[in-house]
Amino acid sequence: MASFNRVILVGNLTRTPELRHIPSGTAVTDIGLAVNDRRKNLAGEWVDETTFVDITLWGRTAEIAAEYLTKGSPVLVEGRLKLDTWEAEGQKRSKLKVIGEKMSMLNSGGGGGGNRNDDPSYSRPASSSSARSQQAAPQDYYDTPSSEGDDVPF
Repeated sequence: MASFNRVILVGNLTRTPELRHIPSGTAVTDIGLAVNDRRKNLAGEWVDETTFVDITLWGRTAEIAAEYLTKGSPVLVEGRLKLDTWEAEGQKRSKLKVIGEKMSMLNSGGGGGGNRNDDPSYSRPASSSSARSQQAAPQDYYDTPSSEGDDVPF
């Protein structure tokens, strides 16, 4: 049976990223993302629901997040789900989190929150996906070279 494990999330950081390094020297940071959903309930009233997601970023992506993002920064993260399990006080525990493989900083439109468009000396860092070969997380399994000249029917 085939399987597919991809997550794409857009939200705001719940805390400022803190960079650390594992013994091999690879950079890693854990971020929290608040993802908001708004829908109408059965009574026709708008209800806001926030989901909090823990995300781990590796390598250059982690370094960029720690350098340019702060609490409240809007970001898009693409990655995969991972189930962490451990034992604490004799009880088995588990937590579903996301291993972020790509991250894009989004323009907040109002300054602050990592938006540096007002500063003429600011130059946006290179795409974090180009540094994926340095990451401890595995490379995307669906990245395959596309042949040029393929006609797309839509």
